[in-house]
Amino acid sequence: MNTLGMKTLLVKEVRRFMRVPGQTVLSPLISTSLYFLVFGYSLSGRVHQVEGVSYLEFIVPGLVFLGLANNAFLNSSSSLFINKMQGTIVDLLVVPLGPLELMAGFIGGAMVRGLMVGLLTWGVATLFTGFRLEHAPVTLLFLLLSSYTFSVLGILAAVWAEKFEQINFFPTFVMLPLTFLGGIFYSVRELPSPWNHISLFNPMVYMVEGLRYGMLGRSGFPPLLGSSILVALALVATIVAWAALRSGYKLKA
Repeated sequence: MNTLGMKTLLVKEVRRFMRVPGQTVLSPLISTSLYFLVFGYSLSGRVHQVEGVSYLEFIVPGLVFLGLANNAFLNSSSSLFINKMQGTIVDLLVVPLGPLELMAGFIGGAMVRGLMVGLLTWGVATLFTGFRLEHAPVTLLFLLLSSYTFSVLGILAAVWAEKFEQINFFPTFVMLPLTFLGGIFYSVRELPSPWNHISLFNPMVYMVEGLRYGMLGRSGFPPLLGSSILVALALVATIVAWAALRSGYKLKA
């Protein structure tokens, strides 16, 4: 294990997005906060409570998850893809860094950005709803698992993509629909049939509900189910990403 090389790559990844904090941290924070203000205040007058909590409190975990997942994915995918397009990925492949060290560096940097945006979003939300944390270990587990999972998915997207348009395919046509249909702004159990049954096949539902249980103590699904889905998804994505980096799939000229 090349600890020094892995640490160097991790520091490089963190410095990369911290050089432009307005674009990488402040911009998504403002966007997510606007969701909170627009949806929260426009609907809270009509929907006073959802599952025993105020509507403003109800949407906070979903917005934290939204900011965390998007930024973790975008950081690892954009960083690795830019290295690939510029040809500098060859420099990383020839140095004594194995696939595990490469993954740790890229994933670590992406997790830092995702967690930073997610926690800042949570901090902004507390200004409107107050601080509430019912199950700290569960909340921490879902924050870490979610940021890790989407960081690995970002690596897979970067390895697969050959054009900039393909990098945007996953967040635009997969993540965005699934997150907005994942119970961020509503309870999936209150959807009419058959949409309430169709939503059960959306993994984002269980991720959001798990984080909601940790923060608010309320959930439509057991948190163990959500954590199991996250662990399974993270494990499969990690194995595939490791195999791709080890073989140099679409990385070596």
